[in-house]
Amino acid sequence: MLLRPRQKTFVERSLRALGEHGNTLGIAPTGAGKTVALSAVAGQLVDGTAAKAAVLAHRDELTAQNRDKFGRVNPGIGTSVVDASTKSWAGQVTFAMVPTLTRPANLQAMPALDLLVIDEAHHAIADSYRRVIDRALQLNPACRIYGVTATPNRGDKRGLRAVFSNVADQIRLGELIQAGNLVTPRTFVIDVGVREELSRVKKVGDDFDMAEVGRIMNQRPVIEAVVTHWREKASDRQTVVFCSTVAHAEAVAAAFNASGIAAVLVTGEMTDAERRGVLAAYASGEARVMVNVAVLTEGWDHPPTSCVVLLRPSSFKCTMIQMVGRGLRTVNPQEHPGVAKSDCIVLDFGTSSLLHGCLEQDIDLDGYQGQDEAPTKTCPSCEAEVPLAVMVCPLCGHTFESGGGGGPEPIDTFIMTEIDLLSRSSFQWCDLFGDDAALMANGFNAWGGAFFLEGRWHAVGGARQLPPRLLTMGDRTVCLAAADDWLNENETDESAHKSRAWLKESATNRQLAYLPPECRLDYSLTRYKASALLTFRFNRGAIRSLVLNATASSLEQAA
Repeated sequence: MLLRPRQKTFVERSLRALGEHGNTLGIAPTGAGKTVALSAVAGQLVDGTAAKAAVLAHRDELTAQNRDKFGRVNPGIGTSVVDASTKSWAGQVTFAMVPTLTRPANLQAMPALDLLVIDEAHHAIADSYRRVIDRALQLNPACRIYGVTATPNRGDKRGLRAVFSNVADQIRLGELIQAGNLVTPRTFVIDVGVREELSRVKKVGDDFDMAEVGRIMNQRPVIEAVVTHWREKASDRQTVVFCSTVAHAEAVAAAFNASGIAAVLVTGEMTDAERRGVLAAYASGEARVMVNVAVLTEGWDHPPTSCVVLLRPSSFKCTMIQMVGRGLRTVNPQEHPGVAKSDCIVLDFGTSSLLHGCLEQDIDLDGYQGQDEAPTKTCPSCEAEVPLAVMVCPLCGHTFESGGGGGPEPIDTFIMTEIDLLSRSSFQWCDLFGDDAALMANGFNAWGGAFFLEGRWHAVGGARQLPPRLLTMGDRTVCLAAADDWLNENETDESAHKSRAWLKESATNRQLAYLPPECRLDYSLTRYKASALLTFRFNRGAIRSLVLNATASSLEQAA
């Protein structure tokens, strides 16, 4: 398995920081592939040595997911599990569930570790995690501590400085959008007559007074205006709505249902069984709209969601990004047949976008991306070493002054700029017919392609002993990213032959014999492009069938 170029940089910077400081924090949002990255870091540190490592998570499903992904990245390294049913340290890398490990007998049985990896590292300062960290350092003071999280700035303002002295790298949301790993947000900031009143709401503790927000927003004319705007801009989209209070959420869900739009409600007061039932109804499509109060901000994803409605302001930019992020995931057609997604509509009826500016304000790539050395600065509040482009210290929450002058641009001024995947890929991509409608890359074990039909791009991938499959549908960048990821998953460094000299050699006579006669007159045809054309020729029927069926299925879904 190959890493994306940005993941490789993330891993390299993490390893360097661990070597320099003995601990570090890496920040990677939804869509960055942080489990792959932490697996690569852990694997490179222990492979070929006698070192032992543990990877912590706080839920059973995360422990299982992390172990599975680690095995794909590092197939030669043995693993074991410590959870409610199994307590084994036999593997070189052990995947442990924190609630189980922190029990005194289990913690006492933990061996000396050389590396402790903390997934969802914003939990690292919780008492349970600190007991594990302290025990690891007691057994081996040289144990390295590596944390990865998407959301370092905690709502309770408790910084992570007690565990981490520095931040190795931060992959930003805009990088992933520009690279096609997430869809682009299309944001509408809408005033329904209460913006001025909302702007006067005071903070209670760290966040705005949600009871007061609820009083302002939970009015029939306001809620009816919300439903009207949603109908105009996103009525065909699965939607998640963020409200201020339970009473407000109940009123919003009732208004959608009264308008003939199937809506469900999720609150923190529900039992686990009740919540699972509601989430299942939304996931099945039985409900088009899901309304919640601070429950789905993190840790939940339903990729077909393509509209986010903000009916509450947030004093934390990271909270706004988390909420918007629920709608930015790309769709896997194997999991969600017929669902096409190329963007996410964000309807902001509050003041978050006006307060924090565009999401991309926090995505300044100048002096940041594509460099081996990550420029850093020192936080004046906690003296942590952090990446130069960081605007809010991930360890203590200090806000850095912007050097740009002027106020932030509105979020809806964002224009997606495609990072040239064709040049950054580990594989050579070919424009098969010179019309930019069929792009393909070959490896030794697999191939990937992006094909344009009926106003939409389709990503298709194939591999040895695997039939071609539809990877995703959407815009060009998203499809190129999906096809490139397919190649990364099925190839290795040895088979990523982009720079091999033989690629530029002339096509062989044997290749030309299987290609159309006009190819024999193309004296610039290379051996590699000929192989891509042959791959397309041999799989043309399957590709055509997948693309046409996907288009028909998408039209049925829309109807």
